[in-house]
Amino acid sequence: MSDWLASVIAGCLQGEAWAARALVERYYRMVFSVCLRMLGRREDAEDTVQETFVRALRSLASYDPSRRFEPWLLTIAMNRCRTLLASRRRESTVELCWESLPDARPEGPATDQLREEIERALDKMRPEYREAFLMFHQLEMSYADIAEALGRPINTIKTWIHRARRQIVTELQQRNVVSCTRKTP
Repeated sequence: MSDWLASVIAGCLQGEAWAARALVERYYRMVFSVCLRMLGRREDAEDTVQETFVRALRSLASYDPSRRFEPWLLTIAMNRCRTLLASRRRESTVELCWESLPDARPEGPATDQLREEIERALDKMRPEYREAFLMFHQLEMSYADIAEALGRPINTIKTWIHRARRQIVTELQQRNVVSCTRKTP
């Protein structure tokens, strides 16, 4: 753990407002990104981020400093997202906000269509596959960090990500969006 994080956690545990602000400022964007990708609605993501930080600050005394802080915090965020998703299961789809992604992909009708098709494939996927896939490909987290955040073994995470990729490719092939010369395993 860095000296900065150790002093901020110590400040939070002593009830220092500056420390709580510093913690939120440092990790807000990361947590918001996860929540937005999981929930697909900005308002829901903002509410869930607030809940995440409230719970994290309340649970900080139980944080194990021998573990990385980011996966611990993301685990709280993912649990809050799962709770909200479970409460709105009656809805048929979860929209992903690809337009909020800060990347350099080319824009245009073909790109927009591919994004929509990938969103459809992700919507049909088991939630744990989608979570692992998004954490790996969009948040660029390592297998170890994802495993820690989701509380699963690394090999399970690798399997979930592989299955998510395979399911996306299969879905895109079935909808004639892409054609592959080799079969996916």
